[in-house]
Amino acid sequence: MKVVYTNEALALSLSNIQGDLGFVPTMGALHDGHISLIEKSRSENKFTICSIFVNQKQFNNAEDFEKYPKTIDTDLAKLELAKCDMVFVPTNEQIYPANFKAPYYELGNIENVLEGYYRPGHFQGVCIVVNRLLDLIKPNKLYLGRKDFQQCIVIQKMLALQKLEATIELCIVRTKRDQFGLALSSRNLRLSEAAKRKSLILINSLQHAKDALNRDENTDLTKIQNDSINEIKKAGFESVDYFDFINEDFEVIKDNNESKRIIAILTAATIDAVRLIDNIEI
Repeated sequence: MKVVYTNEALALSLSNIQGDLGFVPTMGALHDGHISLIEKSRSENKFTICSIFVNQKQFNNAEDFEKYPKTIDTDLAKLELAKCDMVFVPTNEQIYPANFKAPYYELGNIENVLEGYYRPGHFQGVCIVVNRLLDLIKPNKLYLGRKDFQQCIVIQKMLALQKLEATIELCIVRTKRDQFGLALSSRNLRLSEAAKRKSLILINSLQHAKDALNRDENTDLTKIQNDSINEIKKAGFESVDYFDFINEDFEVIKDNNESKRIIAILTAATIDAVRLIDNIEI
């Protein structure tokens, strides 16, 4: 596995690559969810590259940025074991040189709801760094995990805005969970074992809500939402930012009589001062 740290070394190393190139962008603190993306890319491409870069532009909370786990030695060992071909570990100056001007992406309402509402500017920061990495790496396929479902849809829109859909295929890989069902996340490193067990209420509540919809498509969404939030709080969560139903246009659905069908349920909640997200497809 080759590790490169500069844009020049990256360009030189990639110039000799033949065949399809798969790319997995990460912020480090790697877990089996990230490794599943590497494995998926390796199964579908001749060459796989992973990036490790903690992007400050997508953190609207400075404390959250400072607390983000940084485990570069462990990360590289995991990627070596997973047989990743190359890792790009740039500094902030490599990604954002002095002459860099951050573009603005016309994302529409998707950056104002759910994660966008609670983390203003977050999705602009995500688009800026992913677009920059894509420009440097120029992959054939981009791999993202479905746990960050809203982010996946945002990146899909960014690819369309930048007219990259024809050259880069977005591959959304199913959420990787632990043996009990908890969605794997770098933030889980900050949870106690007790909090991890309590956090199973997230996927359980999402599954119960999905089951209720499957039993009766006209069921009261507000009741499901309120009951779910109450159950999450009873399990020990300090707060619940949202537990919402969204349609194919990523609009929040409040009434089952609306014409557009529900495609997913998403939630975000905080336990042990750690904010977790999860979702389930309908």
